Amino acid sequence: MAFWLILALVFGVVIGNLMLLKHTANMKMPSLKQRHSESDAKTEDEQDSSKPSAKDD
Repeated sequence: MAFWLILALVFGVVIGNLMLLKHTANMKMPSLKQRHSESDAKTEDEQDSSKPSAKDD
């Protein structure tokens, strides 16, 4: 009985992974340059907002 349960579980995992692969096959991923430039822009914005203002004079 345990053999059939394990076999069904293995087939379920394999079929699920194949379905996920088919579903994600045509998705477009952003290029590495685009992701890198976006992350740089976010970190620059965070650094700019965390700098103290020069209006203390």
